[in-house]
Amino acid sequence: MRCTRRTLTAVTATMLLAATAACGSGSDSPKSGSTGDAGTTKLKIGIIPIVDVAPLYLGQKKGFYKEQGLSLSMTTAQGGAAIVPGVVSGQFQFGFSNSTSLMVAQSKGVPVKVVVNGVGSTGKQNADFGAVVVNKGSPIKSAKDLEGKKVAVNTLKNINDTTVRESVRKDGGDPSKVKFVELAFDQMPAALDKGQIDAAQVVEPATATVKAQGGRVIASNFVDTARKLTVAMYFSSTQYVDQHPDVVKKFKAATQKSLTYANGHPDEVRDIISTYTKIPQSTLDKVTLPAWPAQWNRPSLDTLAKLGEQDGLFEKRPDLDALLP
Repeated sequence: MRCTRRTLTAVTATMLLAATAACGSGSDSPKSGSTGDAGTTKLKIGIIPIVDVAPLYLGQKKGFYKEQGLSLSMTTAQGGAAIVPGVVSGQFQFGFSNSTSLMVAQSKGVPVKVVVNGVGSTGKQNADFGAVVVNKGSPIKSAKDLEGKKVAVNTLKNINDTTVRESVRKDGGDPSKVKFVELAFDQMPAALDKGQIDAAQVVEPATATVKAQGGRVIASNFVDTARKLTVAMYFSSTQYVDQHPDVVKKFKAATQKSLTYANGHPDEVRDIISTYTKIPQSTLDKVTLPAWPAQWNRPSLDTLAKLGEQDGLFEKRPDLDALLP
């Protein structure tokens, strides 16, 4: 049964662990994906409807996955923390998640394994696809001013609140005083415009939407955290990786080709974004595209693990050597 966005968002760590048990050491094996015409393997992918995943759609259009005998079917969710249980339970063969949510899952014993890189920061202050933004006329001038303020993130205890805390910390503020609330990316611009929140950690296309309504960037939280930060990756369950290495290898090859192509063809990226988001063309033209390196930046992941431990996100520090192939 397909989960709704509301249901997925409400998943807790307890449910994650229950999902782990459900597809753990039993006799049933995870399916490789349904087989279509001419032996094509159809894969279900859990994603977030944001700019980050454009290479998947572009690679599908260019035939990169077809070359590998794969066909992708995308299902959207609010955040990586919601996608993890869908992958572990077998609802999806692969998923897209921010790096911190994957670390949280791994630290709790959830059997996840990174397969291929997803998206990275541009590394440029005030010119990144992710940012902390405030509405036009807001008295908030910098990250330190977020103390005591209500700041929206797409899901709690993930890369976004972790990196916002680091921006506040580096600006001389106390990150423990920030009041984080959970809100879907596509709902943030309206909530900010109505004064329901004081600030928001957004990624494209929400970043461009906020700017279009007069909002301002007050911090580049990904850039503040680590140079060329690896923001998110594609992953699967450890059981699926072990039992379907051929499919995993094909998905990795096609995705890396898609990432490289997306980096070199920004106009085609903008065109493909319009097929799975409702962003107006006038705003889409102003979207800041992220970096799509074929390989993750391990030092940046080490930094995220350290920050997550410092902020109390992990019961025990995640084993990155076990999480990464």
